[in-house]
Amino acid sequence: MCKNENNVPENFFWASHITETKGRFPNVRYVHMPTLCNHCENAPCVAACPTRAMHKKENNITMHNPNKCIGCKTCAMACPYKVISYNDSAVHKRWKKGEELIRNCTSTGKEINTKIGGKVIPFYNKDRERTLPGIRPKGVVEKCTFCDHRVSNGQLPYCVMACPCDARIFGDLNNPQSEVNKLLQKFRPIRLKENLGTDPSVYYIRDFNPSHHVTTKGEI
Repeated sequence: MCKNENNVPENFFWASHITETKGRFPNVRYVHMPTLCNHCENAPCVAACPTRAMHKKENNITMHNPNKCIGCKTCAMACPYKVISYNDSAVHKRWKKGEELIRNCTSTGKEINTKIGGKVIPFYNKDRERTLPGIRPKGVVEKCTFCDHRVSNGQLPYCVMACPCDARIFGDLNNPQSEVNKLLQKFRPIRLKENLGTDPSVYYIRDFNPSHHVTTKGEI
């Protein structure tokens, strides 16, 4: 979902997870906690960036401008959540290689590219180009943007829209009547590494298995 919507390279995880298994059989508890950029109010990555490539938008989304990025990775080192990835090589190379997924059965990426003109990447989402380069270049960092290209168009982040059980909720923290604020008042929320003073905008509520996840931000 996230990868297709945002054209995220292999081995990058804008949306990842933490899993833990506790106890001994038969008293075992399995915890699955989804993770992403926390879009912190006091974002260490923004404070550390020497070129202001990492910055806060008016709606509190933490964004990154690849045109200002010098690839120093200071933001990645400053992030306590380790959710910033660095592009150290040209991405999506496998679509240009001559390797078969299934030997003597499937076409190679190189064969497919030749047939379609050599410039098309499968599953490429052109909508991503509205606010960021569709494919982030080599030598810069990237991370979750809450699908800012969708939010700016009045849509939900793709992970929120696609969740089959509506476990992710996105909304306005500054609006007391928003669904996210009502849920935060009803349940006891937690935030990751809250003691660091980063003021994360991602909350987790309802401690059951799997964890119920609420994604929130400032103004939409």
